[in-house]
Amino acid sequence: MAGYTDSKQEHLRRLRRVEGQARGLQRMVEDDKYCIDILTQVSAATSALQSFAIALLEEHMAHCVAEAAKGGGAAAEAKVKEAADAIARLVRS
Repeated sequence: MAGYTDSKQEHLRRLRRVEGQARGLQRMVEDDKYCIDILTQVSAATSALQSFAIALLEEHMAHCVAEAAKGGGAAAEAKVKEAADAIARLVRS
C-alpha cells in the first residue's frame, strides 16, 4: 500500500487544481494577457505543486521511511537516502 493511499482523493483534488491552473495559463497566453499577470499565475501554480510535493513527501517519510527504519539495516539506509535525494530535488527546483 502506498503511503498516500489515505489521502489519495485530496491529492487528486490538488493535482486537478494545478491542471486547471496550467490550462488557465495557456488561455492567458493565447489571449495575450499582461506578462506580470501570467507570472502571478505561474507563481500560484508553482506553489500549489510544491504544496502537493511536500504533503506527499511527509506521507512517504511517515509511512515508507518509518516502516523501513523499524527493520533497520541496508533497507532503512536506502529509504533514508531516497528521501534525502527527493528533498534535495525539491529544494533545487
